[in-house]
Amino acid sequence: MMLTLEAVAHKIIAFLNGELNETELVHWAEDAFVVLSESAADVPGEAALLDILGYLGAGDTPGFPLTWSTLSDFLDQLGVKVRVVAK
Repeated sequence: MMLTLEAVAHKIIAFLNGELNETELVHWAEDAFVVLSESAADVPGEAALLDILGYLGAGDTPGFPLTWSTLSDFLDQLGVKVRVVAK
């Protein structure tokens, strides 16, 4: 699993677009957190990625709600500007 800022942003966007449910996002984030934390590779933005993945991985608990505000802040940290379009 190659983890990049773009890969994490893509998963958050997929969740917001209804392509992933909460359980799928949380499980992916838990797995990605473990992979990244055990990796010997130097990943750009690793500290931010670990923070974001840690939060997403706990997203199924009351203390870490996956709100629009939180997720849009994460996307901003990942360099993605979000625009809402109604269909």
